[in-house]
Amino acid sequence: MDKAQTLIAANRGPISFRTREDGSLEHRRGGGGLVSGMTSVAAEVDSIWVCAALSGDDRRAAAEAPGARLDRVHDLGGMRVHMLDIPERTFAGAYTGIANSTLWFLQHMLYDLPNKPTFGSEFARLWEDYAAYNNAFAEALVTGAAEGARVAVQDYHLALVPRILRSRRPDLRIAHFSHTPWAPPEYMRMLPDRIVRELLEGMLGADRLGFHSPRWAEAFLRCCAQTLGADVDIDRRTVEYGGRVVTVGVHALGADEEGLRNSAAEPEVAQRHGTLTEIVGDTRLIVRVDRTELSKNIVRGLESYRELLTLHPEWRGRVTHLAFAYPSRGDVPEYREYTETVLRMAEEINEEFSTPEWTPLVLEVDDDYPRSLASFQLADVLLVNPVRDGMNLVAKEGPLLSERDSVLVLSREAGAADELGEDALLVNPFDTVETAEALHQALSMPAEERRERRKRLAEAAVALPPRRWFQEQIRSLG
Repeated sequence: MDKAQTLIAANRGPISFRTREDGSLEHRRGGGGLVSGMTSVAAEVDSIWVCAALSGDDRRAAAEAPGARLDRVHDLGGMRVHMLDIPERTFAGAYTGIANSTLWFLQHMLYDLPNKPTFGSEFARLWEDYAAYNNAFAEALVTGAAEGARVAVQDYHLALVPRILRSRRPDLRIAHFSHTPWAPPEYMRMLPDRIVRELLEGMLGADRLGFHSPRWAEAFLRCCAQTLGADVDIDRRTVEYGGRVVTVGVHALGADEEGLRNSAAEPEVAQRHGTLTEIVGDTRLIVRVDRTELSKNIVRGLESYRELLTLHPEWRGRVTHLAFAYPSRGDVPEYREYTETVLRMAEEINEEFSTPEWTPLVLEVDDDYPRSLASFQLADVLLVNPVRDGMNLVAKEGPLLSERDSVLVLSREAGAADELGEDALLVNPFDTVETAEALHQALSMPAEERRERRKRLAEAAVALPPRRWFQEQIRSLG
């Protein structure tokens, strides 16, 4: 098998498959600036992207390709992609049971502690799936890596991969990037001691670890010091453990301005722009665009809007809230319940405040990317109020596309607050009165101040676009 000098490992690949009516397979590129940035670099260097099959059509494509190398069957524009067909039960245990139902809840500090988590024998079985899943990725990387190759491992799904690679191929130079926040040691210690050690030691197999925010990097360093007894230098961001020194970097992912503007110029966006303009009429517009994701704090965002209309009745009939909350992780019970709560609260707000001439809240729960882009263009206020977020690119994309100099109301717990905090209106995401007052301040802000703030937000948003963000990590490996 041909080998590569640069390898990318991520649960989601750069392409996905679907079956045409004639029974043949067709593929399409993944969306979003991050995938585009990584894909553009991958296509230019000697690289292989290792990913998992996420659907039945993906599994079929992997099975039909020699050695599961999709580029040997499909024209991928110069990219080489190795798609792993991991057994469905193993994948479900690793992805849903551990990555999304344990590690995600942990890093975002989302647990309902009186009731969850419980780490019993079922968790131990799921952890075996997670280890098997990580080993499958490591095996593919070991097989595909040339001598001295650089390996960029992405996110919490693959936390064990660096150590496995280090033990089998000490010649490799390994980076791991965490796209989520990192929980402080006081929260991480909820996990069984053995599991915390496996996670930390797994990641410390890398030469370099990356995070979006200095806060998340520091939390990781503190975990290494308290849990492993590692020699940690917080200021220099280094961990000395097991006879090796691992460096920790902060790479704050920015927006893909060119890709975003190209997408926003599509005819579908202009069509949605017209439709939304008709819906909101001459009212001011508060916009939110999120997945229906527990960490995004949609329920408290809606409650804050209710508080705005209660505390400042002068806005009734003069403002509309567009809330786009796209479905997410329907296989996790907590997410299904949360979506029901969002729908119920939206209905309550409209029942309480609607008039024959005015609908205060328009909630949409279907995924419509052109509509999201159009809403960024039309927004007077962009509300981004997560409980915790590794970065939150919506906070950066909104100001770039704004036609009305939208004001950003931003949670201080988003990674993006590090860069955007001076020109956004920062809020405590748990304080719905403070958030309501920030919405009022944003709606009332003078035009010149709005313009200057929005201009500086847009400049900060593109400081490290996805392509350069990925290149930085590859370069950090030498």
